[in-house]
Amino acid sequence: MKPFLFLIVKLKHNCTINKPDTELLTEKNIIIKKLIIRQIKKSMKIKRTFEFIEHAIENYPKEDAFSVKRNGKWEKFSTEEIKQKADFFSSWLIESGFQKGDKILTVSNNRPEWNIADIGMEQIGIIHVPVYPTMGKQEYEHLIKHSDAKMIITAKPEHYNRIKEIPEVKSGEIPVYSFDKSDAPYSFNDILISGEKTVEQNNGKLQQMRADVTEKDISSIIYTSGTTGQPKGVMLTHKNFVSNVLAQICVVPENVSKAISFLPLNHVYERSLNFLYIYLGVSIYYAESAETLVEDIQEVKPHVLATVPRLLEKIYDKIYDKGRELKGIKKSIFFSSLRSAQKYEGHKSPGLFLKAKLALDNKLVFDKWREALGGNIKIIVSGGAALQPRLARIFNAAQIPVCEGYGLTETSPVISVNRIGDIRPGTVGKLLETSEIKIDDDGEILYKGPCLMKGYYKDPELTEDVIDEDGWFHTGDMGELNGDILKITGRKKELFKLSTGKYVAPQLVENIMKESPFIEQLMVVGENERYCSAIISPNFLYLKKWASLHDIQFKNNLDLIKNEKVIKKFNEEIDELNFDVEDTMTIKKFALVCDEWGPDTGELSPTLKLKRDFLHKKYETRIKNLYGKTEDEGFLKN
Repeated sequence: MKPFLFLIVKLKHNCTINKPDTELLTEKNIIIKKLIIRQIKKSMKIKRTFEFIEHAIENYPKEDAFSVKRNGKWEKFSTEEIKQKADFFSSWLIESGFQKGDKILTVSNNRPEWNIADIGMEQIGIIHVPVYPTMGKQEYEHLIKHSDAKMIITAKPEHYNRIKEIPEVKSGEIPVYSFDKSDAPYSFNDILISGEKTVEQNNGKLQQMRADVTEKDISSIIYTSGTTGQPKGVMLTHKNFVSNVLAQICVVPENVSKAISFLPLNHVYERSLNFLYIYLGVSIYYAESAETLVEDIQEVKPHVLATVPRLLEKIYDKIYDKGRELKGIKKSIFFSSLRSAQKYEGHKSPGLFLKAKLALDNKLVFDKWREALGGNIKIIVSGGAALQPRLARIFNAAQIPVCEGYGLTETSPVISVNRIGDIRPGTVGKLLETSEIKIDDDGEILYKGPCLMKGYYKDPELTEDVIDEDGWFHTGDMGELNGDILKITGRKKELFKLSTGKYVAPQLVENIMKESPFIEQLMVVGENERYCSAIISPNFLYLKKWASLHDIQFKNNLDLIKNEKVIKKFNEEIDELNFDVEDTMTIKKFALVCDEWGPDTGELSPTLKLKRDFLHKKYETRIKNLYGKTEDEGFLKN
């Protein structure tokens, strides 16, 4: 076998070419990478997203290709069944007069029917516009109008109830169908029945429309969750998705056959992984709900799970809480294992002593952690926000590999990701082979590659603002590049300057502060002030348990955050964590709030990012009080 071909084969199957390497990329490296990418794409022959299911049927036909838990029971769909029903949907769309480039908006939870609709649309050039099923009426109204949707598909009765009063829906101007029985005017099941009757006679037209879809055509418009202002419609092509999915193959370990999915499919992160699972023949199990996730994981016993840092934080908090309740030698062993785990670096071989200690800890402590996650987890992929390095070290030491990655909706989405055997806590890992990155003079990360969006729908000016004349996409994130390893240091728009002239990257500080089990969320403030402060939403579940153990009497959350012992405890937590923060960014004062922040109440985006403008307005008086500008009581640090 020729040396270059050998490299390609190894990259395609095992990715052994991706060894830890901190040397800067040379021009020769870049040329080799481009040749490898070109060869991989040529050999795989997939150009459009709907070809993933065909690849799966040909290579990995399964009876449980897609499963969903409903009313406590798992329903399974075969690979062939999904494709067949997608053809029925395509036939109905053809009969109904839909044309290439039309848009259909979906409001749905994760389910096999979502894939039927997605494949059925995209294989005849219909643009899928999936949106969050938890938005408010105003957001739905904006997206329905802005997207030019000609049809809406909902899933559950509550999804239809959220949009039924929107004028275009109420008047019947835009027809609404539903996967489940609801008050929606039409049933998606009726579509499939009708489409089945016409699929044979429409086969010729279907094949012609499929052939007319090119890799440059828009596959989907995905609206960003929008932490400020209205969401932007990101136009992603078939090439964008396919390039990103094929580049992610290197991340997945061998012998992975089951994945559990609970992050929303309308988000580009889970969407691309859904494509990846289909391509690799990995059975996808859609969890019944976030509340049943742990139970679902234990039933499915998945090999792979994609999540956001907040879930890992909550899992760890529960484990930590149980550890605190242990007694005697068991408690000592538990906390000794945590101390050892925090010293583990995934890309370095541990010393003999640490290696032996962790081997013992894995038998005595961490084995129970793995069992709680089904016992078969081979990889957890974390994205959407910064993962605490401490958590990455602990989970990886517990033989639960957590690979943190980075990307944006505009980049389809993955730019970089840690790889098993080369996990570097505090970084977002190695660049994908499709990613070309440079760091601008001001520290901003610039991206170029085949995964870059076509642009923002109906907004060419904004598109020109973020993609410069040389084709570089300005991500808005600040970072550092060491060879092929990327580290995120903050969000450009969120950076602020103190009156001393020093810049503050609030995300870095917030991520450190959330290591405290007492803190659920916090926002760092201090623009144009002398020092940094924080608005803190406590972890009330943990705080209430702690308060009960310390004989603190309280009636509600407000009582709790006013208590002197509670304030003193938060002082101690902040002081301890400040040791890990650069001097200019340490928290000098804080205000506790009695609200629990979430997407439904407006403080967080659907992807659990802070909505800073909203929070600044909501707590305007409290923030002023932190700097002595009002008389309002603020429960301040002394």
